[in-house]
Amino acid sequence: MAGDLPTAADGHPPAAPLPVPRLTTGLRLHGEYQGGGFTEPRYLARRGDGQVVQLTLLLHLVAGSIDGTRDTGAIAHQVSARYGREVSAENIDYLIEHKLRPMGITAPPGGAGTLADAPRSDLLLALTGRRVLLRERQVVRIARSLAWLHRPWVSAAVLTAAVALDVWLFAFHGALGPVLQVLDQPVLLLAVFGLTVASLLFHEFGHASACRYGGARPGPIGCGLYVLWPSLYTDVTDVYRIGRAGRLRTDLGGVYFNVVFILGLAGGYALTGRPLFLAAVLVAHVEIVEQLMPVVRLDGYFILGDLAGVPDLFGKIRPTLLSMLPGRPVRPEVADLKRSARAVVTVWVLTMVPLLAGELGYVLWNLPRILTTAVRSLSAQAADTLTAFSDGEFATAAIGAIGVLTLLCPLVGGAYLAARTVARLLRRILVRPASRGRAPAASHRPTPTAPHASAEPPPGPVRILRRSS
Repeated sequence: MAGDLPTAADGHPPAAPLPVPRLTTGLRLHGEYQGGGFTEPRYLARRGDGQVVQLTLLLHLVAGSIDGTRDTGAIAHQVSARYGREVSAENIDYLIEHKLRPMGITAPPGGAGTLADAPRSDLLLALTGRRVLLRERQVVRIARSLAWLHRPWVSAAVLTAAVALDVWLFAFHGALGPVLQVLDQPVLLLAVFGLTVASLLFHEFGHASACRYGGARPGPIGCGLYVLWPSLYTDVTDVYRIGRAGRLRTDLGGVYFNVVFILGLAGGYALTGRPLFLAAVLVAHVEIVEQLMPVVRLDGYFILGDLAGVPDLFGKIRPTLLSMLPGRPVRPEVADLKRSARAVVTVWVLTMVPLLAGELGYVLWNLPRILTTAVRSLSAQAADTLTAFSDGEFATAAIGAIGVLTLLCPLVGGAYLAARTVARLLRRILVRPASRGRAPAASHRPTPTAPHASAEPPPGPVRILRRSS
């Protein structure tokens, strides 16, 4: 009869074709997070927008089986063989719809594979306003040419020479004398500033070359605003797919290249006898100490994270504190950590949170005085700079302009950080209660019988090693 449904040979309607899922554009699976501090292995995926997401083994196998041609039945067959347990097409469909798609791993049906609605980490202490200075292709060439400096015998020679230099400088020659000689001469101060900027860029070359030496591919080098200061950064997210030793080498690569740069400055002093080189050596030592502090996302933060096997220490602050409250259960984000990793994270949280809270409280308490002093100093510095320009003292004027920027950056950065903090608090107050008041949408999909599959919050948009300038 016209209008009847088509039937198969056995008299039943033919089965509807199974869906063919697709990954979002630019997704890359990095494989297992080696040397992790988790009780169960974690696997990493990097979306096309740079966001890194942690996956369980089951979710990683599902994502790895999606090639744009297999339907959910074929994916279930392949995942079952690799996972060692039976997973049905219905299970695959559930995992894609309720796990992978909300994380931006798979594209919606009929979608373009974009990530407009995909969640991203809203990190307060993150680099903002990034601008690329050297593209990935240029960075790879530079890293390839400098990778030999990370060979063990070269590193041993560099560190031995650096120890000998420090013994001579601090024990015999005196490190403060060259600094005092430079302070009274604007031209020399300007030269030291230029050497310091050069050391910042060379520091990033150290991260990129160490990444390349370990077998990963470095990304671009750029600049942005970190907390209150302009910063350089190197995108080395690809090191997530190599072992812990390679990640630690990459973390330490910047500081190691600071040491190489110090030896170059010492060579400049040996050839010319000018104290500005030794003054720049002292500044470089201060930079190294600053970098190794694990309080904010500088090199020390990533070193500690890789030692513990936890890619995002800041993401563990809230669950760690909540787990320590009397009568509260241990949060899953903390319970999933090995005992050693959990101990490291707990000690870091108990040290870092009071430190940051104390610093923030001190700044807020003295904010009126700080602002008044900063504005007065900024006005005086700007006036002196204009006078120096009008008198033709260009070196003094350049130093003054640098001083103006030094005073201006904390003011602008502090205002931005305060505005962002207020915006985050307002979102928590206004958005979350509204979402709790809505009933969840009803679902008629049967619960899958596949093993539990969860997704850990992402460790951050990109793994960026940087130093403040």
